[in-house]
Amino acid sequence: MTTRALAEFVAALRHEDLPPEVMAQAARVALDAIGCAVAAWTEDREKARIARDIAAMYPAQPGAGVIGAAGLAAQPAFAALANGILVNAADNDDTHKRALLHVGSVVLPASLALAQARGLGGRPMLAAIVAGYEVAVRVGMAVMPTHYRFWHSTATNGTFGGAASAAHAMGLDADGVQRALGLAGTQAAGLNTFFESGDMTKSLHPGKAALNGVLSAQLAALGMTAPPGILEHPKGYLAAFSLEPRASALTEGLGTRWEILQNGFKFFPSILASHSPIQATLAIVARHRPDPARIARITNETYDTVKSHFSAKEAATPMAARVSVPYCIAAAAVDGALTQAQFAPGRIHDPLIRRVLDRTEVIADPALNALYPAKFPARVTITMEDGQSFTETVMLPKGDPGAPLSDAELEDKFRGNCEPLLGGAQAARLRDAILRLPDGGSVEAVSALLAPGAP
Repeated sequence: MTTRALAEFVAALRHEDLPPEVMAQAARVALDAIGCAVAAWTEDREKARIARDIAAMYPAQPGAGVIGAAGLAAQPAFAALANGILVNAADNDDTHKRALLHVGSVVLPASLALAQARGLGGRPMLAAIVAGYEVAVRVGMAVMPTHYRFWHSTATNGTFGGAASAAHAMGLDADGVQRALGLAGTQAAGLNTFFESGDMTKSLHPGKAALNGVLSAQLAALGMTAPPGILEHPKGYLAAFSLEPRASALTEGLGTRWEILQNGFKFFPSILASHSPIQATLAIVARHRPDPARIARITNETYDTVKSHFSAKEAATPMAARVSVPYCIAAAAVDGALTQAQFAPGRIHDPLIRRVLDRTEVIADPALNALYPAKFPARVTITMEDGQSFTETVMLPKGDPGAPLSDAELEDKFRGNCEPLLGGAQAARLRDAILRLPDGGSVEAVSALLAPGAP
């Protein structure tokens, strides 16, 4: 049974057996996710406050902390909920493109919470991240692409990753992991309705997936039973959540092909589908300097999912703007940049950006769609009022495994995320503590630096 194969993989996984590059990548996932969570306190303070306050309702000793909040110890499941919300708050978290899944925003919160509550070392915590990553991605690839019609894959498929991370951190045997996966599958949920409204459910989803994962492992440890074949059962997850499920994806390369190495780290703080067109737009702006006040039309020819999911123009909130490809293109065309500043509430209503947004269209191109998801293609054309036009094509966004961020670039992103809240010196110490985890660094050392004012 494929569920059983995943359970045996998780139970048998040992950090001593993982390739060094896999452990190093797990530390990079932790670095990026923690940096994104810290940034939530400056980029979306209301969402950060809600995340902190919900965790504070469930205190525990020993407990787990909320990133960016000093002096709080919560039940691990609710600390995972809070931290999952925080990691995704500014939509700058990592993505596995074939699973279309923000894995780090689920597995880091689950692994960190249980590592803190159970006193685990850095290497075991990284192994729990790897366990969750490999399971979540394979479940995602087994149900995509039709799964994405309604379901937010980070919420749904991510729940299995949260359960795998938590079960590994708790040291469950294969039977226990199998029960945890069964309990996770029956709780998996999260709808894509936020794409137009830009509401907070997008960030609730990874937090709830992490919470459900921890809860599933805790219930399994207590002996709660669950369907043994939750994934492959005729009325199980694959059949219910996909029109064209591919069960073979669950175990292909399991234990030999490490999907965590195919992780992409975002270069822009917006939906991944916007990154190729942002780059194309910025290339045109840098090369031709078009006057945004004289832009007559912008087209983004691309793959089908961008048109069906990410082409809304209302962009009335920062999150709605982050998941609107037309908004991201328009802002890049006007400002010649796409950073957190372009998603400030005052900026998203700028009259010139709105004018260009009204003239920006997404076009599904069959030839480009055939390249997806191996590539994330975008062909952007800016046409001026005098008829002059400029075109740029980008196939892989910066940060994709095919165009990866260097270690220095990832650390620059981390520094930019952390310094406004923590200051330069503490951010540097936190970076070093996280990157030491594969070499025996401690979770305690990382935890001590996660909130402002650390000595």
